[in-house]
Amino acid sequence: MNDLLGYPYLTAFVLASGLTAFVYHRVGWSSIIDCFRMFLKPSYWTSYNIVELFAWATKAGVIVPGLVFGIEIWQLHILTLITSVALIWASMKKLLPTLVAFNTLWIFLSMTVIVRNL
Repeated sequence: MNDLLGYPYLTAFVLASGLTAFVYHRVGWSSIIDCFRMFLKPSYWTSYNIVELFAWATKAGVIVPGLVFGIEIWQLHILTLITSVALIWASMKKLLPTLVAFNTLWIFLSMTVIVRNL
């Protein structure tokens, strides 16, 4: 399945699009659109939501190149370490224990990669 028809990225894109469309349909397209519209509201951009945006963006900068292309940009772990600490603060504002646990784990992951590379 990795090389279905010789186009693994296209295959992944098509399958992911289908799965996303299925989930969006089950949840309700209008609910999904309303959720995304929150990005356009100035009231959404509280301090903790801004921290959350930067934290997820830096984590994507580590995860995507690593998983898709096998490239490790270890220097980004310095940013993920900082944003994970900030996200624990943000998670307490939103009372999301799963994010606190995940970011505690990520702190250890980032520190391990940083120490390994220094």
